[in-house]
Amino acid sequence: MKVVTSEEMRKIDRKTIRNYGLSSSILMERAGLKVAEKIKELFEKRKIIVLSGGGNNGGDGIVAARNLHEWGWNVKVILLSNEKKLSPDCLEQYKIAKKSGVLIVFNTGISGKDLHSAVVVDAIFGTGLSKAVTGKIADIISFINNSTVPVISVDIPSGIASDTGQIMGEAVMADYTVTFGLPKRGHLLYPGAECTGKLFVEDIGFPDELLKSEKIGVELLENRDVSLLIPGRRRYSHKGDYGHVLVIAGSRGKTGAAFMCAKACLRAGAGLVTIGVPETLMDVFQSSVTEEMTLPLPDRGDGTLSSKASDKILAFIADKADVLAIGPGISLTDDTQKLITVLVLNSSAPMVMDADAINALEGHKHVLRRAKAPVILTPHIGEMARLLQGVKGQRVRGVEGSREKLRYQIEEDRINTAMKFAKETGTYLVLKGAPTVLAEPEGNAFINPTGNPGMASAGTGDVLTGMIAAFLGQGLNPLEASILGVYMHGLSGDITAGKKGEHSLIASDMINMISEAFISLKSRLL
Repeated sequence: MKVVTSEEMRKIDRKTIRNYGLSSSILMERAGLKVAEKIKELFEKRKIIVLSGGGNNGGDGIVAARNLHEWGWNVKVILLSNEKKLSPDCLEQYKIAKKSGVLIVFNTGISGKDLHSAVVVDAIFGTGLSKAVTGKIADIISFINNSTVPVISVDIPSGIASDTGQIMGEAVMADYTVTFGLPKRGHLLYPGAECTGKLFVEDIGFPDELLKSEKIGVELLENRDVSLLIPGRRRYSHKGDYGHVLVIAGSRGKTGAAFMCAKACLRAGAGLVTIGVPETLMDVFQSSVTEEMTLPLPDRGDGTLSSKASDKILAFIADKADVLAIGPGISLTDDTQKLITVLVLNSSAPMVMDADAINALEGHKHVLRRAKAPVILTPHIGEMARLLQGVKGQRVRGVEGSREKLRYQIEEDRINTAMKFAKETGTYLVLKGAPTVLAEPEGNAFINPTGNPGMASAGTGDVLTGMIAAFLGQGLNPLEASILGVYMHGLSGDITAGKKGEHSLIASDMINMISEAFISLKSRLL
Protein backbone atom coordinates (compact mmCIF):
# COMPACT_ATOMS: atom_id res chain seq x y z
CA MET A 1 0.00 0.00 0.00
CA LYS A 2 1.32 3.45 -0.92
CA VAL A 3 2.07 5.95 1.85
CA VAL A 4 1.73 9.65 1.06
CA THR A 5 2.89 13.07 2.14
CA SER A 6 0.33 15.80 2.70
CA GLU A 7 1.20 17.34 -0.68
CA GLU A 8 0.82 14.01 -2.49
CA MET A 9 -2.61 13.59 -0.88
CA ARG A 10 -3.62 17.10 -1.88
CA LYS A 11 -2.68 16.29 -5.50
CA ILE A 12 -4.81 13.14 -5.40
CA ASP A 13 -7.67 15.21 -3.99
CA ARG A 14 -7.32 17.90 -6.67
CA LYS A 15 -7.07 15.42 -9.54
CA THR A 16 -10.10 13.52 -8.27
CA ILE A 17 -12.13 16.73 -8.27
CA ARG A 18 -10.76 18.12 -11.56
CA ASN A 19 -10.43 14.97 -13.69
CA TYR A 20 -13.13 12.68 -12.34
CA GLY A 21 -15.93 15.07 -11.51
CA LEU A 22 -16.22 14.28 -7.80
CA SER A 23 -16.76 17.55 -5.96
CA SER A 24 -15.00 18.41 -2.71
CA SER A 25 -18.37 18.45 -0.93
CA ILE A 26 -19.09 14.86 -2.08
CA LEU A 27 -15.69 13.73 -0.80
CA MET A 28 -16.38 15.46 2.52
CA GLU A 29 -19.79 13.78 2.77
CA ARG A 30 -18.20 10.38 2.18
CA ALA A 31 -15.36 11.02 4.64
CA GLY A 32 -17.69 12.14 7.41
CA LEU A 33 -19.97 9.16 6.78
CA LYS A 34 -17.02 6.75 7.07
CA VAL A 35 -16.09 8.28 10.42
CA ALA A 36 -19.66 7.99 11.67
CA GLU A 37 -19.91 4.37 10.52
CA LYS A 38 -16.65 3.51 12.27
CA ILE A 39 -17.88 5.09 15.52
CA LYS A 40 -21.10 3.08 15.23
CA GLU A 41 -19.03 -0.07 14.69
CA LEU A 42 -16.67 0.57 17.60
CA PHE A 43 -19.01 1.89 20.31
CA GLU A 44 -22.44 1.36 21.77
CA LYS A 45 -24.73 4.38 21.41
CA ARG A 46 -23.46 7.12 23.71
CA LYS A 47 -22.66 10.82 23.90
CA ILE A 48 -20.39 12.14 21.14
CA ILE A 49 -18.33 15.32 21.49
CA VAL A 50 -16.95 16.51 18.13
CA LEU A 51 -14.12 19.01 18.30
CA SER A 52 -14.01 20.71 14.91
CA GLY A 53 -11.58 23.21 13.47
CA GLY A 54 -12.55 25.67 10.78
CA GLY A 55 -10.99 23.80 7.85
CA ASN A 56 -12.02 20.79 5.82
CA ASN A 57 -11.00 18.41 8.61
CA GLY A 58 -13.54 20.20 10.77
CA GLY A 59 -16.09 19.82 7.97
CA ASP A 60 -15.52 16.04 7.98
CA GLY A 61 -16.19 16.06 11.71
CA ILE A 62 -19.42 18.02 11.29
CA VAL A 63 -20.65 15.55 8.64
CA ALA A 64 -19.90 12.69 11.05
CA ALA A 65 -21.82 14.53 13.76
CA ARG A 66 -24.84 15.05 11.52
CA ASN A 67 -24.98 11.40 10.53
CA LEU A 68 -24.74 10.23 14.14
CA HIS A 69 -27.41 12.74 15.14
CA GLU A 70 -29.71 11.38 12.45
CA TRP A 71 -29.12 7.85 13.81
CA GLY A 72 -30.31 8.97 17.23
CA TRP A 73 -27.00 9.56 18.99
CA ASN A 74 -26.50 12.39 21.50
CA VAL A 75 -24.10 14.70 19.64
CA LYS A 76 -22.49 18.03 20.48
CA VAL A 77 -20.13 19.87 18.14
CA ILE A 78 -17.67 22.36 19.59
CA LEU A 79 -16.38 24.55 16.76
CA LEU A 80 -12.97 25.94 17.67
CA SER A 81 -13.26 28.76 15.15
CA ASN A 82 -15.77 31.41 14.27
CA GLU A 83 -18.25 31.38 11.43
CA LYS A 84 -16.37 33.96 9.37
CA LYS A 85 -13.20 31.83 9.33
CA LEU A 86 -14.74 28.54 8.21
CA SER A 87 -13.56 27.12 4.87
CA PRO A 88 -16.28 27.11 2.17
CA ASP A 89 -16.97 23.39 2.50
CA CYS A 90 -16.88 23.50 6.29
CA LEU A 91 -19.28 26.46 6.29
CA GLU A 92 -21.67 24.57 4.01
CA GLN A 93 -21.63 21.55 6.34
CA TYR A 94 -22.12 23.77 9.38
CA LYS A 95 -25.28 25.26 7.86
CA ILE A 96 -26.66 21.85 6.89
CA ALA A 97 -25.94 20.39 10.33
CA LYS A 98 -27.51 23.37 12.09
CA LYS A 99 -30.70 22.99 10.02
CA SER A 100 -30.69 19.28 10.85
CA GLY A 101 -30.82 20.07 14.56
CA VAL A 102 -27.25 19.24 15.53
CA LEU A 103 -26.13 21.06 18.68
CA ILE A 104 -23.21 23.29 17.64
CA VAL A 105 -21.44 25.79 19.88
CA PHE A 106 -18.52 28.10 19.10
CA ASN A 107 -15.27 28.36 21.08
CA THR A 108 -16.73 27.31 24.42
CA GLY A 109 -13.84 25.05 25.34
CA ILE A 110 -14.46 21.64 26.87
CA SER A 111 -15.38 20.61 30.40
CA GLY A 112 -15.31 17.48 32.51
CA LYS A 113 -19.10 17.38 32.18
CA ASP A 114 -18.74 17.27 28.37
CA LEU A 115 -16.40 14.31 28.64
CA HIS A 116 -18.46 12.26 31.08
CA SER A 117 -19.40 8.95 29.38
CA ALA A 118 -18.48 10.45 25.99
CA VAL A 119 -16.49 9.60 22.90
CA VAL A 120 -14.41 12.50 21.58
CA VAL A 121 -14.03 13.00 17.83
CA ASP A 122 -10.89 14.97 17.03
CA ALA A 123 -11.49 16.96 13.82
CA ILE A 124 -9.46 20.04 14.76
CA PHE A 125 -6.58 19.97 12.28
CA GLY A 126 -5.96 17.82 9.22
CA THR A 127 -2.82 16.91 7.31
CA GLY A 128 -2.00 20.49 6.35
CA LEU A 129 -0.89 21.64 9.81
CA SER A 130 2.18 23.86 9.35
CA LYS A 131 2.82 25.46 12.75
CA ALA A 132 2.95 24.41 16.37
CA VAL A 133 -0.31 24.04 18.29
CA THR A 134 -0.39 26.55 21.14
CA GLY A 135 -2.79 28.51 23.31
CA LYS A 136 -6.37 27.50 23.95
CA ILE A 137 -6.38 24.59 21.49
CA ALA A 138 -3.20 23.17 23.01
CA ASP A 139 -4.88 23.38 26.44
CA ILE A 140 -7.95 21.54 25.12
CA ILE A 141 -5.79 18.78 23.60
CA SER A 142 -3.86 18.43 26.87
CA PHE A 143 -7.15 18.23 28.80
CA ILE A 144 -8.41 15.43 26.55
CA ASN A 145 -5.12 13.53 26.76
CA ASN A 146 -5.26 13.65 30.56
CA SER A 147 -8.77 12.21 30.58
CA THR A 148 -9.80 8.59 30.15
CA VAL A 149 -12.30 9.12 27.32
CA PRO A 150 -11.83 7.21 24.06
CA VAL A 151 -10.72 9.45 21.19
CA ILE A 152 -11.14 8.90 17.46
CA SER A 153 -9.20 11.24 15.17
CA VAL A 154 -10.31 12.27 11.69
CA ASP A 155 -7.59 11.76 9.06
CA ILE A 156 -4.65 12.30 11.46
CA PRO A 157 -4.41 13.17 15.16
CA SER A 158 -4.40 16.94 15.53
CA GLY A 159 -0.91 18.25 16.23
CA ILE A 160 0.96 15.53 14.32
CA ALA A 161 3.10 16.56 11.34
CA SER A 162 1.68 14.54 8.47
CA ASP A 163 5.01 14.02 6.71
CA THR A 164 7.32 13.23 9.64
CA GLY A 165 5.17 12.06 12.55
CA GLN A 166 6.64 14.75 14.81
CA ILE A 167 4.53 16.42 17.50
CA MET A 168 3.95 20.08 16.75
CA GLY A 169 3.55 21.71 20.13
CA GLU A 170 0.74 19.51 21.47
CA ALA A 171 -0.89 16.48 19.83
CA VAL A 172 -3.97 14.37 20.41
CA MET A 173 -3.32 10.84 21.70
CA ALA A 174 -6.01 8.99 19.76
CA ASP A 175 -7.24 5.47 20.37
CA TYR A 176 -8.36 5.23 16.74
CA THR A 177 -7.75 7.20 13.57
CA VAL A 178 -9.86 7.07 10.42
CA THR A 179 -7.97 8.28 7.36
CA PHE A 180 -8.99 8.38 3.72
CA GLY A 181 -7.54 6.88 0.56
CA LEU A 182 -4.03 6.12 1.80
CA PRO A 183 -2.07 6.21 5.06
CA LYS A 184 0.11 9.23 5.63
CA ARG A 185 3.75 9.02 6.67
CA GLY A 186 2.92 10.58 10.03
CA HIS A 187 0.63 7.65 10.86
CA LEU A 188 3.57 5.24 10.68
CA LEU A 189 6.55 7.26 11.95
CA TYR A 190 7.04 7.82 15.66
CA PRO A 191 5.83 9.55 17.74
CA GLY A 192 2.92 10.01 15.33
CA ALA A 193 2.35 6.25 15.15
CA GLU A 194 1.83 6.13 18.90
CA CYS A 195 -0.64 9.03 18.76
CA THR A 196 -2.55 7.42 15.86
CA GLY A 197 -3.71 4.35 17.79
CA LYS A 198 -5.46 1.78 15.60
CA LEU A 199 -5.50 3.06 12.03
CA PHE A 200 -8.38 2.54 9.62
CA VAL A 201 -7.82 3.45 5.95
CA GLU A 202 -11.19 4.07 4.31
CA ASP A 203 -12.18 4.27 0.65
CA ILE A 204 -14.12 7.44 -0.19
CA GLY A 205 -13.88 7.16 -3.97
CA PHE A 206 -10.39 8.24 -4.95
CA PRO A 207 -9.57 6.54 -8.30
CA ASP A 208 -7.30 3.50 -8.07
CA GLU A 209 -4.87 4.82 -10.66
CA LEU A 210 -4.18 7.84 -8.44
CA LEU A 211 -3.77 5.75 -5.28
CA LYS A 212 -1.36 3.37 -7.01
CA SER A 213 0.63 5.96 -8.95
CA GLU A 214 4.31 5.17 -9.45
CA LYS A 215 5.02 8.81 -8.62
CA ILE A 216 4.32 7.98 -4.98
CA GLY A 217 7.69 6.63 -3.86
CA VAL A 218 6.92 5.19 -0.41
CA GLU A 219 5.07 1.96 0.39
CA LEU A 220 3.96 0.10 3.49
CA LEU A 221 4.99 -3.55 3.40
CA GLU A 222 2.00 -5.88 3.57
CA ASN A 223 1.83 -9.50 4.58
CA ARG A 224 0.45 -11.00 1.41
CA ASP A 225 2.82 -9.13 -0.93
CA VAL A 226 5.85 -10.07 1.17
CA SER A 227 4.81 -13.72 1.34
CA LEU A 228 5.07 -13.94 -2.45
CA LEU A 229 8.83 -13.34 -2.13
CA ILE A 230 9.55 -16.54 -0.19
CA PRO A 231 11.98 -18.55 -2.35
CA GLY A 232 10.68 -21.86 -3.68
CA ARG A 233 12.32 -25.20 -2.87
CA ARG A 234 12.40 -27.76 -5.68
CA ARG A 235 12.04 -31.41 -4.68
CA TYR A 236 15.02 -32.30 -6.87
CA SER A 237 17.63 -29.96 -5.38
CA HIS A 238 20.65 -29.88 -3.10
CA LYS A 239 22.37 -27.50 -0.69
CA GLY A 240 24.36 -25.86 -3.45
CA ASP A 241 21.13 -24.59 -5.00
CA TYR A 242 20.37 -22.37 -2.02
CA GLY A 243 23.49 -20.29 -1.82
CA HIS A 244 26.81 -20.31 0.00
CA VAL A 245 27.13 -17.35 2.37
CA LEU A 246 30.49 -16.22 3.73
CA VAL A 247 29.98 -14.51 7.09
CA ILE A 248 32.90 -12.33 8.20
CA ALA A 249 32.15 -11.71 11.85
CA GLY A 250 33.43 -11.90 15.39
CA SER A 251 36.50 -10.82 17.32
CA ARG A 252 37.85 -11.46 20.79
CA GLY A 253 34.95 -10.95 23.21
CA LYS A 254 32.41 -10.73 20.38
CA THR A 255 32.25 -14.25 18.99
CA GLY A 256 28.53 -14.52 19.76
CA ALA A 257 27.70 -12.04 16.99
CA ALA A 258 29.25 -14.38 14.42
CA PHE A 259 27.37 -17.41 15.69
CA MET A 260 24.01 -15.60 15.72
CA CYS A 261 24.47 -14.18 12.24
CA ALA A 262 25.49 -17.56 10.81
CA LYS A 263 22.73 -19.50 12.59
CA ALA A 264 20.08 -17.01 11.41
CA CYS A 265 21.44 -17.38 7.89
CA LEU A 266 20.93 -21.15 8.02
CA ARG A 267 17.48 -20.86 9.61
CA ALA A 268 16.46 -18.49 6.80
CA GLY A 269 17.28 -21.15 4.23
CA ALA A 270 20.89 -20.73 3.11
CA GLY A 271 22.35 -23.98 1.78
CA LEU A 272 25.88 -23.43 3.10
CA VAL A 273 27.41 -21.00 5.56
CA THR A 274 31.10 -20.43 6.22
CA ILE A 275 32.25 -18.16 9.04
CA GLY A 276 35.46 -16.25 8.31
CA VAL A 277 37.15 -15.68 11.67
CA PRO A 278 40.42 -14.29 13.06
CA GLU A 279 42.80 -17.25 13.06
CA THR A 280 43.81 -16.81 16.72
CA LEU A 281 40.18 -17.54 17.66
CA MET A 282 39.84 -20.69 15.58
CA ASP A 283 39.77 -23.00 18.61
CA VAL A 284 36.79 -21.07 20.02
CA PHE A 285 34.88 -21.34 16.77
CA GLN A 286 35.82 -24.93 15.98
CA SER A 287 34.46 -26.10 19.33
CA SER A 288 31.14 -24.33 18.86
CA VAL A 289 30.06 -24.62 15.22
CA THR A 290 27.74 -27.40 14.12
CA GLU A 291 26.24 -26.94 10.65
CA GLU A 292 28.53 -24.01 9.81
CA MET A 293 32.03 -24.25 8.35
CA THR A 294 34.97 -22.00 9.27
CA LEU A 295 37.61 -20.10 7.36
CA PRO A 296 40.66 -18.92 9.37
CA LEU A 297 41.76 -15.41 8.38
CA PRO A 298 44.91 -13.41 9.11
CA ASP A 299 44.53 -11.32 12.24
CA ARG A 300 46.55 -8.74 14.14
CA GLY A 301 47.38 -11.11 16.98
CA ASP A 302 44.71 -9.62 19.24
CA GLY A 303 41.70 -11.48 17.91
CA THR A 304 40.75 -8.85 15.32
CA LEU A 305 41.09 -9.12 11.54
CA SER A 306 44.15 -7.90 9.67
CA SER A 307 43.76 -5.95 6.47
CA LYS A 308 45.75 -8.78 4.87
CA ALA A 309 42.65 -10.97 5.22
CA SER A 310 41.23 -9.34 2.07
CA ASP A 311 43.19 -11.60 -0.29
CA LYS A 312 41.91 -14.79 1.32
CA ILE A 313 38.33 -13.48 1.50
CA LEU A 314 38.30 -12.43 -2.17
CA ALA A 315 39.79 -15.77 -3.23
CA PHE A 316 37.10 -17.63 -1.27
CA ILE A 317 34.38 -15.53 -2.87
CA ALA A 318 35.76 -16.16 -6.34
CA ASP A 319 35.89 -19.90 -5.69
CA LYS A 320 32.92 -20.70 -3.47
CA ALA A 321 30.77 -17.97 -1.94
CA ASP A 322 27.69 -16.38 -3.51
CA VAL A 323 27.11 -13.74 -0.82
CA LEU A 324 29.27 -11.86 1.68
CA ALA A 325 27.83 -10.83 5.06
CA ILE A 326 30.26 -8.71 7.06
CA GLY A 327 30.40 -6.66 10.21
CA PRO A 328 28.79 -8.27 13.27
CA GLY A 329 31.30 -8.16 16.11
CA ILE A 330 34.43 -7.54 13.97
CA SER A 331 35.58 -4.48 16.02
CA LEU A 332 36.70 -1.16 14.58
CA THR A 333 40.43 -0.78 13.88
CA ASP A 334 42.58 0.84 11.21
CA ASP A 335 42.86 -2.61 9.61
CA THR A 336 39.07 -2.97 9.58
CA GLN A 337 38.73 0.28 7.65
CA LYS A 338 41.28 -0.81 5.05
CA LEU A 339 39.71 -4.26 4.77
CA ILE A 340 36.19 -2.93 4.21
CA THR A 341 37.32 -0.51 1.51
CA VAL A 342 39.15 -3.25 -0.40
CA LEU A 343 36.17 -5.63 -0.17
CA VAL A 344 33.63 -3.02 -1.29
CA LEU A 345 35.74 -2.18 -4.33
CA ASN A 346 36.64 -5.77 -5.27
CA SER A 347 34.04 -8.28 -4.05
CA SER A 348 32.18 -9.91 -6.94
CA ALA A 349 29.54 -11.17 -4.47
CA PRO A 350 26.76 -8.91 -3.17
CA MET A 351 27.48 -7.67 0.35
CA VAL A 352 25.32 -7.24 3.44
CA MET A 353 27.10 -4.85 5.80
CA ASP A 354 26.34 -4.26 9.47
CA ALA A 355 27.84 -2.86 12.66
CA ASP A 356 31.58 -2.08 12.46
CA ALA A 357 31.68 -2.74 8.72
CA ILE A 358 29.41 0.30 8.45
CA ASN A 359 31.31 2.28 11.09
CA ALA A 360 34.48 1.69 9.08
CA LEU A 361 32.99 3.80 6.28
CA GLU A 362 32.77 6.96 8.37
CA GLY A 363 34.17 9.70 6.17
CA HIS A 364 34.56 7.25 3.28
CA LYS A 365 31.02 6.64 2.05
CA HIS A 366 32.14 7.73 -1.42
CA VAL A 367 33.66 4.25 -1.95
CA LEU A 368 30.13 2.80 -2.02
CA ARG A 369 29.54 4.47 -5.36
CA ARG A 370 32.40 2.41 -6.77
CA ALA A 371 31.28 -0.95 -5.35
CA LYS A 372 31.82 -3.86 -7.72
CA ALA A 373 28.63 -5.66 -6.59
CA PRO A 374 25.37 -4.58 -4.91
CA VAL A 375 25.71 -3.44 -1.30
CA ILE A 376 23.04 -3.64 1.40
CA LEU A 377 23.70 -1.54 4.52
CA THR A 378 21.81 -2.20 7.77
CA PRO A 379 22.63 0.67 10.17
CA HIS A 380 20.83 1.59 13.34
CA ILE A 381 20.43 5.29 13.99
CA GLY A 382 23.89 5.70 15.57
CA GLU A 383 25.63 3.98 12.67
CA MET A 384 23.62 6.08 10.23
CA ALA A 385 24.87 9.21 11.98
CA ARG A 386 28.44 7.95 11.52
CA LEU A 387 27.81 7.42 7.80
CA LEU A 388 26.52 10.96 7.45
CA GLN A 389 29.14 12.58 9.68
CA GLY A 390 31.09 15.02 7.57
CA VAL A 391 28.63 14.87 4.66
CA LYS A 392 27.86 18.31 3.27
CA GLY A 393 24.54 19.60 4.55
CA GLN A 394 24.35 16.99 7.32
CA ARG A 395 27.15 17.75 9.80
CA VAL A 396 26.27 19.74 12.89
CA ARG A 397 29.31 21.95 13.47
CA GLY A 398 30.93 23.57 16.44
CA VAL A 399 29.27 21.76 19.32
CA GLU A 400 30.20 18.84 21.48
CA GLY A 401 27.73 16.02 20.95
CA SER A 402 27.13 16.94 17.31
CA ARG A 403 26.51 13.28 16.45
CA GLU A 404 23.64 13.24 18.95
CA LYS A 405 22.10 16.21 17.16
CA LEU A 406 22.59 14.45 13.85
CA ARG A 407 20.84 11.36 15.26
CA TYR A 408 17.92 13.59 16.19
CA GLN A 409 17.80 15.10 12.70
CA ILE A 410 17.74 11.62 11.15
CA GLU A 411 14.88 10.49 13.40
CA GLU A 412 12.94 13.64 12.53
CA ASP A 413 13.03 12.72 8.84
CA ARG A 414 14.09 9.08 8.56
CA ILE A 415 12.28 8.36 5.28
CA ASN A 416 13.83 11.20 3.29
CA THR A 417 17.22 10.60 4.94
CA ALA A 418 17.19 6.96 3.85
CA MET A 419 15.94 7.72 0.34
CA LYS A 420 18.55 10.41 -0.24
CA PHE A 421 21.44 8.27 1.02
CA ALA A 422 20.47 5.20 -1.04
CA LYS A 423 20.10 7.26 -4.18
CA GLU A 424 23.38 9.14 -3.71
CA THR A 425 25.45 6.03 -2.94
CA GLY A 426 23.70 3.49 -5.18
CA THR A 427 23.13 1.20 -2.19
CA TYR A 428 20.20 -0.54 -0.53
CA LEU A 429 19.76 1.01 2.90
CA VAL A 430 17.94 -0.69 5.76
CA LEU A 431 17.63 2.02 8.42
CA LYS A 432 16.76 0.01 11.52
CA GLY A 433 14.45 1.41 14.16
CA ALA A 434 10.81 2.06 14.89
CA PRO A 435 9.82 1.68 12.17
CA THR A 436 12.57 0.24 10.00
CA VAL A 437 12.74 2.05 6.66
CA LEU A 438 14.21 0.41 3.56
CA ALA A 439 15.39 2.55 0.64
CA GLU A 440 16.75 1.53 -2.77
CA PRO A 441 18.91 3.34 -5.35
CA GLU A 442 16.02 4.22 -7.66
CA GLY A 443 14.62 6.54 -4.99
CA ASN A 444 11.80 4.47 -3.51
CA ALA A 445 11.33 3.49 0.13
CA PHE A 446 9.40 0.92 2.13
CA ILE A 447 8.12 1.07 5.71
CA ASN A 448 8.15 -2.15 7.71
CA PRO A 449 5.18 -2.71 10.06
CA THR A 450 6.52 -5.77 11.93
CA GLY A 451 8.62 -5.78 15.08
CA ASN A 452 8.27 -4.70 18.71
CA PRO A 453 10.22 -2.98 21.53
CA GLY A 454 11.48 -6.32 22.84
CA MET A 455 13.80 -6.43 19.84
CA ALA A 456 15.83 -3.58 21.35
CA SER A 457 18.24 -6.24 22.56
CA ALA A 458 21.82 -7.24 21.77
CA GLY A 459 22.24 -9.43 18.71
CA THR A 460 18.97 -8.80 16.89
CA GLY A 461 20.81 -6.82 14.21
CA ASP A 462 23.19 -9.76 13.69
CA VAL A 463 20.15 -11.96 13.09
CA LEU A 464 18.83 -9.54 10.45
CA THR A 465 22.16 -9.49 8.62
CA GLY A 466 22.16 -13.28 8.41
CA MET A 467 18.57 -13.44 7.18
CA ILE A 468 19.04 -10.91 4.39
CA ALA A 469 22.23 -12.66 3.28
CA ALA A 470 20.39 -16.00 3.20
CA PHE A 471 17.68 -14.64 0.92
CA LEU A 472 20.31 -13.16 -1.41
CA GLY A 473 21.94 -16.59 -1.59
CA GLN A 474 18.61 -18.17 -2.53
CA GLY A 475 18.34 -16.01 -5.62
CA LEU A 476 16.36 -12.95 -4.54
CA ASN A 477 17.61 -9.61 -5.81
CA PRO A 478 18.92 -7.11 -3.22
CA LEU A 479 15.60 -5.27 -2.89
CA GLU A 480 13.56 -8.47 -2.53
CA ALA A 481 16.04 -9.97 -0.07
CA SER A 482 15.99 -6.81 2.03
CA ILE A 483 12.18 -6.62 2.06
CA LEU A 484 11.70 -10.27 2.97
CA GLY A 485 14.54 -10.17 5.51
CA VAL A 486 13.27 -7.06 7.29
CA TYR A 487 9.64 -8.18 7.37
CA MET A 488 10.40 -11.74 8.52
CA HIS A 489 12.91 -10.48 11.09
CA GLY A 490 10.20 -8.32 12.67
CA LEU A 491 7.65 -11.12 12.39
CA SER A 492 10.04 -13.52 14.14
CA GLY A 493 10.38 -10.94 16.89
CA ASP A 494 6.61 -10.58 17.17
CA ILE A 495 6.12 -14.34 17.40
CA THR A 496 8.87 -14.53 20.04
CA ALA A 497 7.31 -11.69 22.06
CA GLY A 498 3.97 -13.50 21.92
CA LYS A 499 5.56 -16.57 23.51
CA LYS A 500 8.09 -15.06 25.92
CA GLY A 501 7.01 -11.44 26.36
CA GLU A 502 8.88 -8.35 25.18
CA HIS A 503 11.01 -8.01 28.31
CA SER A 504 12.47 -11.53 28.03
CA LEU A 505 13.06 -11.55 24.27
CA ILE A 506 16.65 -12.28 23.23
CA ALA A 507 18.16 -12.65 19.76
CA SER A 508 18.72 -16.41 19.94
CA ASP A 509 15.00 -16.84 20.71
CA MET A 510 14.24 -15.01 17.47
CA ILE A 511 16.46 -17.35 15.47
CA ASN A 512 14.40 -20.28 16.71
CA MET A 513 11.20 -18.51 15.63
CA ILE A 514 12.29 -17.93 12.02
CA SER A 515 10.73 -21.27 11.11
CA GLU A 516 7.40 -20.17 12.57
CA ALA A 517 7.63 -16.89 10.67
CA PHE A 518 7.96 -18.89 7.44
CA ILE A 519 4.90 -20.95 8.34
CA SER A 520 2.91 -17.84 9.25
CA LEU A 521 3.80 -16.06 6.00
CA LYS A 522 3.15 -19.09 3.83
CA SER A 523 -0.30 -19.53 5.37
CA ARG A 524 -1.28 -16.15 3.87
CA LEU A 525 -0.89 -17.64 0.41
CA LEU A 526 -3.50 -20.33 1.02
